[in-house]
Amino acid sequence: MESFLLQATLYLFAMVIAVPLASRAGLGSVLGYLIAGILIGPILGLSGSEMTDLQHFAEFGVVMMLFLIGLELEPRALWAMRDKLLGLGGLQVLLTLAAVAAIAMAFGQPPRISIALGMIFSLSSTAIVLQTLNEKRLMQTKGGRSAFAVLLTQDIAVIPMLALMPLLALPGARALAKAKEGADHPVAHFIESLPGWGVTLVTLGAVLFVIVAGHLLIRPMFRFVHAARLREINTAMALMIVVGIASLMYLVGLSPALGTFLAGVVLADSEFKHELESDIEPFKGLLMGLFFITVGAGINFNTVLAAPVEIAGLVIGLVALKALILAGLARLFNVRGKDRSLFTLGLAQAGEFGFVLVAFAVSQRILPGVLAERVLVVIALSMLITPLMFILHDLLGKLRRDEGGPSPDEIDEQGPIIIAGVGRFGQVVNRLVTMSGFRTTVLDADLKTIQLMRTFGFKGYFGDPTRPDLLAAAGLAKARVLVVALDDRGATTRLVAYARRMRPDLHIIARARDRIHVFELYRAGANDIVREMFDSSLRAGRYVLENVGLSEFEAAELEKIFFKLDRAAVRDLAQVWKPGVPVEQNPDYISRTKELNAELETAMMERFSRREDSEADEPAKTKG
Repeated sequence: MESFLLQATLYLFAMVIAVPLASRAGLGSVLGYLIAGILIGPILGLSGSEMTDLQHFAEFGVVMMLFLIGLELEPRALWAMRDKLLGLGGLQVLLTLAAVAAIAMAFGQPPRISIALGMIFSLSSTAIVLQTLNEKRLMQTKGGRSAFAVLLTQDIAVIPMLALMPLLALPGARALAKAKEGADHPVAHFIESLPGWGVTLVTLGAVLFVIVAGHLLIRPMFRFVHAARLREINTAMALMIVVGIASLMYLVGLSPALGTFLAGVVLADSEFKHELESDIEPFKGLLMGLFFITVGAGINFNTVLAAPVEIAGLVIGLVALKALILAGLARLFNVRGKDRSLFTLGLAQAGEFGFVLVAFAVSQRILPGVLAERVLVVIALSMLITPLMFILHDLLGKLRRDEGGPSPDEIDEQGPIIIAGVGRFGQVVNRLVTMSGFRTTVLDADLKTIQLMRTFGFKGYFGDPTRPDLLAAAGLAKARVLVVALDDRGATTRLVAYARRMRPDLHIIARARDRIHVFELYRAGANDIVREMFDSSLRAGRYVLENVGLSEFEAAELEKIFFKLDRAAVRDLAQVWKPGVPVEQNPDYISRTKELNAELETAMMERFSRREDSEADEPAKTKG
């Protein structure tokens, strides 16, 4: 017990020191965790035999991370990614596997070992890449979403890799490995003893159970637990879901991370989604940090020191090869500019599932021990330099200005309401509409604004809302309402005019900066025009009336009268307004403005006079 407490204190101390320092230096938390692990393990030698157990325990951080990602993806969003999953992700795995295997055979490795190496090095680090993308708020960019599609495909590909790898072993070695596996894992031995169709049915049954349980069992259980109103029981329920599904997937030979991801997708539209996220997130963060520390602590620097040039060459060669393949795929799938460098540099490392495949290949007597040790070091070092690759991406973005600026996001969801511009005006509209239960598609040309929205849980897409292709992708052809809330008055007018040409039946609500802008938008075809300061000024005026003797009802009535008459006056003035002519040089406009002001003042005074007359009659009625 004392040893466990000392080790726990050591790892927590390393976290709270190394990670904040790395974050302040702009290196990111992942590199901080890796550095902490290197200090604990290879440099100070403070890690002991518990490292292997800690690695298995920390892998639950990856499992929880994919569960949380699944909660953010509804099934239709996942279906919308099918082209990238099968095309971009599938090609990356197959091309990398083939390239690594070909190079290994060129250097004299047998085909079975070469194919195993191709499988191992075709994977990238889901943990590091997704953690870094979330930290840098890059997940919703086209490069980030493309990287996520590839990582998800790789996680799925681990399943057939584990199924096919035993076929690469020599028959005698395979028999020995199978006998040992059966002795260590009785449940796995039972499933392995089933005929092929039996194993398939068990696997499909496990996946079907996760889907059905998500819809029919987990939600009623959560309602039952939630009725106790005990936060710790809700947390226990959330952990039970993740651990239980991961255990089931492990027993039937599937990836626990993939199983929990599927469960997250099933529960994405649940009323308990946000509660699940808040309960799981702290555990995920700690376990992910522990996972990165174990990766750093597990690097065998003796192997590196024994052949530093060879190991460095293998790491650089692997990263360069994968980057070359990824760059080609990015060009093929039209990932451009900064998104291409993010996609290419972000996925050029090996991944944590490579550790699993190496251990399995050793147990199947496919990889000899010396080669396996070098492969593990190459995987760990390539993961170690991944944060530096992201830093390189940031530097390239600052030094280079892409044509047309950053690439717009890929829009994967279309709502009946499009909101163009989500600054101080549009964000209030968006919050009111979404919190009332309606879906919106938010577009804004300010990347920082979109990133800030995502920080607070609101979804938006980066891109110029006036671009016809972006409007088409956002669903202009099917939208019911378009809200134009841009800061640029010229862009607002152009967007309204374009949308009206494309969709004569579309209801357009536009933000105007002043009365002249109202006239421009009226001619452009807007249905409802809101002056950005008008309503707030009316409210301030109502407060003034309430504090000089009028009741709340009377002040509200006068406010309504003023609003109605001023709105009618603006429509009237729009008929005499002349584009390009200053209003002070337009006699018809000046004359009509004076007439309307007089009518407005008369109407307001009549309402005020009726109030005074009613107050004067009140004592007489009381006396009589």
